Amino acid sequence: MRAVKAPITFLFLAMAFAWVSAQQARPSNRAVLFEGARLISGEAGAPIESSAFLVENNRFTRVGRKGEVQAPAGATRVDLTGKTVMPALIDIHNHLGWTDHKTNKASKESYTRELVIDHLQRYAYYGVAATLSMGLDRWDVNPDMPYQLRNETLPNAARFLTVGRGIAATPMAGPPVDYRLGVPYGAETEAEGIAHVRELHDKKVEMIKISVDDRLGTVPKLKVPVYEAIINEAHKNAMRVVAHIFDLSDAKQLMKSGVDGFAHTVRDKDVDDEYMTILKQHPKVWAGANLPGRTLTPAESEAEIAWMSDALPPSQVKRLPDQLANRVAGRGGRGGRGGGTGPSDMFGIQCRNNKRVHDAGMILGVGTDANGDVGSGVHTELADMVFCGLTPAE
Repeated sequence: MRAVKAPITFLFLAMAFAWVSAQQARPSNRAVLFEGARLISGEAGAPIESSAFLVENNRFTRVGRKGEVQAPAGATRVDLTGKTVMPALIDIHNHLGWTDHKTNKASKESYTRELVIDHLQRYAYYGVAATLSMGLDRWDVNPDMPYQLRNETLPNAARFLTVGRGIAATPMAGPPVDYRLGVPYGAETEAEGIAHVRELHDKKVEMIKISVDDRLGTVPKLKVPVYEAIINEAHKNAMRVVAHIFDLSDAKQLMKSGVDGFAHTVRDKDVDDEYMTILKQHPKVWAGANLPGRTLTPAESEAEIAWMSDALPPSQVKRLPDQLANRVAGRGGRGGRGGGTGPSDMFGIQCRNNKRVHDAGMILGVGTDANGDVGSGVHTELADMVFCGLTPAE
């Protein structure tokens, strides 16, 4: 047994039971002893089977095995036998409030407070404590709503964070889906880029998202002098800049220009030695894994549908086989570029790139790009990261 003084960052991945237990276990003396769970602490070493951990005043104070941790007089005991406890998860890249999971429809008008909260509650159900909306908040439908939600503590819901609208070459240069067109700021000049950074700073946004992608040659790409002006202005205001990219050449130049992170790794080809040299020169640059989904065996598809089914209405469960097939075929979905029409090696490219940059020391975070697979996609991406060569602990 060991004493610890860690803040509450654990969620119970026992699905709905988790949040019910947490809400019920709030005694007046604020001491709760949880016993019997398989505990994945997040530290090096094997999980603790049949664990016990004591929470006092919202802090973990004792961790050990069942029978070794003594609770103070009057503490509440919670039996977690058969459950697994692990650190809460964070999704650093998603787009909430678009797709209604009950109807599988998305439109400009679907971006409502109620739907965003529904998505946040789905995230919590899957053990996710916080989410970062990455630059597609529908400002013209509910302009203040994202910033209001950012400051709220919502019952049984993940915390909502946002980068605001995001910046592209033009408002039409974001994702090529009708209901998302017109969302980003457009910046064709350095002055426009700087003005947008200042507006987001006034809204207390801490991170700027820029889109440096011509969407298969269909839209103009954010120019280098413009995004360099955006990066410089952001850094002057203690803000970070994360870039949506596709091409290897853009990733190289963005690192040279001082970008802080990437919404995902390079997707058009395998990274080369020049990229790795630049990365070593900029060791603080990070990326979201944002893997697009891999080909599943029939058994894997059946298992994935089975574990997702308890959180979805029957109408959506029926759609899962087709959704898995579309994801694999490269037609949008988690991590996809959108607008694709057939198979590609996008997963293989990103899988290899994730492993190579990780081995070189780049920090990779879970960033699902979720719109449809809200919550469950985090676990799918974690499994895919392991498939690509990271260890479960990593």
